[in-house]
Amino acid sequence: MSEKEQTFERIREELAANDVVLFMKGTPVFPQCGFSALTVQVLSHLGLKFKGVDILADPALRTHLKEFSDWPTFPQLYVKGEFVGGCDIVKEMYQSGELQQFLAEKGIAVQAA
Repeated sequence: MSEKEQTFERIREELAANDVVLFMKGTPVFPQCGFSALTVQVLSHLGLKFKGVDILADPALRTHLKEFSDWPTFPQLYVKGEFVGGCDIVKEMYQSGELQQFLAEKGIAVQAA
């Protein structure tokens, strides 16, 4: 199995094991870029329980996740295995209320903002 196939399998396992996954630079407690920090802030404001995965700690993940999602930048948010988007999309969806509605449709509880 190639490195790419192994990495894709690890990504699928992470998505299967967690309802909300944020592939990010750094960790939720210590984000390593402003975009990751802002996305963590939005998710935390909603009271979401999510798994943060540090792509900086894993070069294979950082390389192959872009191919897996067909999305060129980080962070990348997944809900119930579905790719939602990066920082700008998450922020816009949050501000319009679309993110809260999307999460509710997926059966994920959020705190009232």
